Parts: sequence; structure tokens; C-alpha cells
Amino acid sequence: MTFDDQDSAPFTPKCRVIDPAEANWEDRQRPSIPWSNAIIYETHVKGFTQLNSAIPEPLRGTFEGMGHKASVDYIKSLGITSVELLPVHWFPDDQHLLDKGLKNFWGYNSLGFFAPATRYYGPKGIQGFRDMVRAFHDAGIEVILDVVYNHTAEGNELGPTLSFKGIDNFSYYRTMPDQHRYYINDTGTGNTVNTSHPRVLQMVMDSLRYWAESMHVDGFRFDLGTILGREPEGFDQRGGFFDAVTQDPVLAKLKLIGEPWDIGPGGYQVGGFPPGWGEWNDKYRDTVREYWKGDNVTNDFAARLLGSGDLYDLRGRRPWSSVNFITAHDGFTLNDLVSYNDKHNEANGEDNNDGHNDNRSCNYGAEGPTDDEGINAIREQQKRNFLTTLLFSHGTPMLLAGDEFWPQSDGQ
Repeated sequence: MTFDDQDSAPFTPKCRVIDPAEANWEDRQRPSIPWSNAIIYETHVKGFTQLNSAIPEPLRGTFEGMGHKASVDYIKSLGITSVELLPVHWFPDDQHLLDKGLKNFWGYNSLGFFAPATRYYGPKGIQGFRDMVRAFHDAGIEVILDVVYNHTAEGNELGPTLSFKGIDNFSYYRTMPDQHRYYINDTGTGNTVNTSHPRVLQMVMDSLRYWAESMHVDGFRFDLGTILGREPEGFDQRGGFFDAVTQDPVLAKLKLIGEPWDIGPGGYQVGGFPPGWGEWNDKYRDTVREYWKGDNVTNDFAARLLGSGDLYDLRGRRPWSSVNFITAHDGFTLNDLVSYNDKHNEANGEDNNDGHNDNRSCNYGAEGPTDDEGINAIREQQKRNFLTTLLFSHGTPMLLAGDEFWPQSDGQ
């Protein structure tokens, strides 16, 4: 490491101390939807509200817009029980995106684990988030947050020093044992948060408690969740993080969902999370896609349809442990899944190098939109086949927002 005497103070994000007592939830009850009855709707605050003409223009793209009656009533009309919001922790726009004239839309590069993303603030500021939660709760709908504790926006050794690097770099991040200047990159983002360190684990737990108690959310979906179970010797379902959550009297009662993989050694842990957790089941996603594409996977399809007992029965976990999905924010929408054989990620300036190449998709005769009535009829039927399978399978269904009315993202 080299010493740098440049003053970053004018450019570093600042903190604001707030009074948690301002959030009075004493007379409010959570919906507490049983896992066996849950239907999850994965959505994005801005993406869901920005173009909705039923929402007042000043509220579009904000938490207040998400909690507006037009939003809540629509989601309620779908039969949804639990809204899962893509990351709302404070996050910056990465420099490489700004250089291309782009912004970080999804938010999977958190920095402020105790602060809502101010880009989603409306006229009421932070109170708008609480009002959103109240509106959903009044409608009997849970609010689940997609949280990113596995890495931060500080990147690798060449990335900016914005927070944890400057506080205690070697405690907050996992570094190479023989060269502490370099980071272990089990996340594929440049750094890996060291949740096996007691102070880092405490920070994550304090953050979760803040969102559960002060913001009254009902659960969390943990991005690259395997990272949180990593101890020095590898993934451990009895590790410090899982043990702390299980013993916590508030968090243990909430919905906890793991994305059970990372890119590190032994990172694929579908079926490996502790009892009481739900897991994104990508084996369900892949098998259902293959089956309706015509691949010979009938036996595997039956297993997925009946709750993926091969993954969850061994330790007495219930079928709801399998969070079933056909599509998610990563990759194709449902309409793209039946319209493209290949991905087309040209719009973001990455020359189509990012994203998965193996999408198990089928265009049924034409790449992208077509006027061919026969092809379009097959596509419409296949979309219904996918949604019917999702809703009739044992497990917890998760629907990607918009898939109910067939949007496309041009194969991105």
C-alpha cells in the first residue's frame, strides 16, 4: 500500500444521526404470512413506479410512489402476499458506469447498510419508506428487502476508499493470507465482506435489526448468501452468522431467504442452508425451462414440481424452503425467455460480454419480436405454461414484476 495525502473529505459520503424513536410501531402488527401461503413479487422501487401515470408525478420513482394506493392495490389484485424490493441500502454510482454515461440501476453495490438510498426519497424523505411499509401492511402484504452484505462498493485494491477500507481494511474484508494488499474475491465484485470477524458480524446484525425494528420490514433476501456462512475453513451452515440469526428473538421470526451460491470454493450451496431458511432454487428454474423447451428431463421436472425433496427432505425441511422462480432480475424476462435463443446485452456498453450465456431459452423460430402469428401463438402458450407450473408447484413461488403482462427487455 502507498500513502496518499489527498483529502477526500469533500467527496466522501457523510452520515446523519437520527432518532430511532421517531418510528413508532407499537400499534402496528406485521402481516406474518405463513411460508406455506406466501407468493413473492420481486420488484424495483423506481422500475415499478417511474412510468405509472396513476401515481402523482412527484412520487414516481420513490418509496412514496411504491406505497401509493395505485401500487399497493395493483399488487394486491395479483394475489401477492410478499413484496421483495431490490436493494434499497444506500449505494453510489460506480465510476466505470459514470464514464459511460450510465448509472447503477439495480443497486447491488451497497455502502450504507443503515441508510435508505436517497435516490428513492420523495417529499417525505426517510418517512416515505416507513409510510410505504405501513401501506403494504395495511393491505396485508409483507415487505422483504434484498440485501447485499457480501461485498461493498469499495471494490478491489484499486477501488476507492469510501468507508470500511479506511476504518479497518483487514477486519472488514477478507484478504489474501500471504498478500494482505489483495482481496479474496469470492463475490466476483472485487472484495468480500469478512462476516467471520465478530465486529463485522455485529455490524450486519445491527443493520438487520435496524431495518426490522425501526423500518418494520418482514424479511430479507441475502444476495450471494453463501458468503455470509463462510468461515476461515469454508462454508458452514452452523457458522457465526447463521447461529446469530437463529438466536436473535426478532430476526428468527422473519422470512429469511438465501441466494445459496457465490463463486468461491464450495460456493454452490443449494439445499445447504439451515432449517428455517428459504432458498432461491436455481435447479427449479433450470429444470422447468428445460422441460418446456422439450428437453428429456421428465424425472427431474417431477422432483421440482413436488418440492425438490432431493434437496430439502434430508434435514426435515419443508417444501416452502424452495423459493421457486422461472425468471428474476438477473437475465431474461419471461417474454424474453420465449423470444430469444441468445442474450443481447449491447445496451450497457459491455459488448454482450456480461450475463449468462446458457439461458435454456427458445425463440420458436425467430430471434426477438416477430409478426409471425404461429410463432407468437406458441410463445403465448409457453408463457402460460411457465406461470401455471410456477403457481402449482410445491414450494414458495416468486414472480418477477412485469412477467404477468409479458414485458420484454430485448434479450438483455
